[in-house]
Amino acid sequence: MKKDYYEILGVAKDASVQDIKKKYRSLALKYHPDRVEESKKAESEEKFKEISEAYGVLSDPKKRKLYDQYGHAGIDQNYSAEDIFRGADFGDLGDIFSQFFGGGGFGDIFGGGGGRRFDRGADIQYEVEITLEEAYHGVKKKIRVPRHEHCTDCKGTGAKDGTSLKTCSACGGAGHVTVSSGFFRMQQTCHQCRGAGKQILETCPTCHGQGRVRVTRNIDVNIPAGVDNSSRLRVQNEGEGGRDGRGDLYLYMHILPHDVFRRDHNDIYLEQPVSFVKAALGSEVSVPTLDGNVSMKVPAGTQSGKVFRLKGKGMPDLRTGHCGDMYVKAMIQVPKKLSAEQRKLLEDFARLSGESIDKTETIKDKIKKVFK
Repeated sequence: MKKDYYEILGVAKDASVQDIKKKYRSLALKYHPDRVEESKKAESEEKFKEISEAYGVLSDPKKRKLYDQYGHAGIDQNYSAEDIFRGADFGDLGDIFSQFFGGGGFGDIFGGGGGRRFDRGADIQYEVEITLEEAYHGVKKKIRVPRHEHCTDCKGTGAKDGTSLKTCSACGGAGHVTVSSGFFRMQQTCHQCRGAGKQILETCPTCHGQGRVRVTRNIDVNIPAGVDNSSRLRVQNEGEGGRDGRGDLYLYMHILPHDVFRRDHNDIYLEQPVSFVKAALGSEVSVPTLDGNVSMKVPAGTQSGKVFRLKGKGMPDLRTGHCGDMYVKAMIQVPKKLSAEQRKLLEDFARLSGESIDKTETIKDKIKKVFK
C-alpha cells in the first residue's frame, strides 16, 4: 500500500501550495546524499523519490483534486510516473536537484536532464473483452501479451557474450553532445551511441544488438467491479522492457452486449414479460438481476410500458462501490391461443364491461346458415 502523500510531506490536507513547496524544500535538503552516511545513501535517494512524487501530485491543482477525490487510484489510472513529474512546477528548487544529482538535474533519475538518455520501455495498450456479469462482480483474467524483454544471452547489453563495450568516441561516454549555433548552445542525444555512452564491438546474435527480444507472456490481471467501456486500467511495469525500467500495461475494457440487460452508466434496463391476468389483478413476478432473481410487486391495473425502479440493483460504481438502479419495463403479454372456456369467460367479462365483441364468422357458421 502506498503511503498518503500528505503524510509523506507532513502537511495538512488544506495546506496551501506555498506551504507544500516550503515543506518539500526542507525535506529535499534533509535527504541530500552529502548529509547522510554512505550506507544510507540508497535509502536517502528512495526517500527523495517518494517526497518528490508526493510534491509532484500535491503541487498540481488538477492532480491534487483527483488524489483528494479518489486517492492513489485516481493518480495511478490517469498518470504514469513521468507524467507526475513532467507537469509539476519545481520553480526555484532546481538548485536542490543540481546538488542532489551532481549537476545533472532532476531528470537524471526520472528520465530527462543532460546526462545519459533515459530508456524506459514503452507502454502497451491492450483491449480486454469481458461479459456484463464479469463487469458486475469483478474478475481475474489471464491475458497473453506480446512484448519486448531483456535478452538473456547478452543481459540486455546488445553485445555478443564474451565481448565488451567501448566508450563512445563521439560523446566520450556522456550520452549527449553540445551543439553551438551563434550565441546559442544546446545539448542533443548522441547520434552514434543513441544516448547510451557505450558502443558495441560485436552484436549479440540472438537480439542483433538490440538488447531485447520479443516474447509473449501470460499476465494475471484483476479487473475490479464496475468497469465500463470507458474504463482504462493501468498495470505497472508490465509494458515493454527498457534499459532503465519497464513501461506500463494499459487495459481498455470492452463490455460484450448482453441478451437480456441494457446498461447505461451504472443503471440497468430490462423488459419484463407480465401476463395480462397478473397485470389486471396485481401480483408479484420474479425478475432477473445481475445478482440473481428478485421478487417485484406488480400493482393491479398495470399498463404495458409501465417502468418500475429497483433501487440498488444496477452496476457498482468503479470508485465508490455504490450500485446504480435497475429499471424494469412491464411488457403485458396477451395469450396467442384460448380454450373455449377461456374465450367464454373473456366474452362474459367484455359484456359485463359494456364492450362489444366483433365475432368473426367461421366457415362452419356460414355453412350452417346456407342449410338453415
